[in-house]
Parts: sequence; structure tokens; C-alpha cells
Amino acid sequence: MKYEKEILLFLAEAGNNGLSVKKIARHVFNASNNFFEELDFQEVHNAVQQYLTRNSKNRDSLIEKVGPRGIYRLNTNSPISQQLMFDFFQEEEEQQKPTEDLSLSLFDDL
Repeated sequence: MKYEKEILLFLAEAGNNGLSVKKIARHVFNASNNFFEELDFQEVHNAVQQYLTRNSKNRDSLIEKVGPRGIYRLNTNSPISQQLMFDFFQEEEEQQKPTEDLSLSLFDDL
């Protein structure tokens, strides 16, 4: 699916509380919409809703529905989601590592 990575990223950031379909769709719309490719929010919302419904049917699915009003979160009991959370947080740690300043100073010789 076109928006799968964004959906999973936002659900990982949401944690155990999860997010509603509308909020997930809004985040995906904002992340994917740009100056050269304008998207229709209703199309994004429908795609997100179909993806969440399709991937939350089983107990071992990657995504689970929480509560009666269309709130979804990553299924913490699924081994796939545990690996996914590990991958997301490992990427964040790698991006946050400070880099060593190897630049040369122009004024040290003075």
C-alpha cells in the first residue's frame, strides 16, 4: 500500500493509546501531500480506513482495534509489531547519535 509506512510510523509514535482513523488519515495526508502532488483528503481517509480494517481482523494481526469508535494501535502481542517497534526505535537512535566535528579551523594558526 502507498501509505503503509506512514500509518505504521504514526501508530508506533502514538503508543498504547492509539489514534483514531481520522487523526491517522490527517497525519498521512500531511506527510504525503506536497506542492507537486496534491491529494484529496477523502481518498487518503478511505485508503487508511481500508488498510486498518484489513490489517486488524485477527488476534495476531499487526494492528488491533481499541474501543468502539475506530481507534487503532499496534498490536503489542504480535511478533511482527514487536520487530517493527524495535526497527523504528533503532533507526531513531542511529539518527540521534552525535557526529564528531572533523572540520578544520581557519584561525588556529594565529
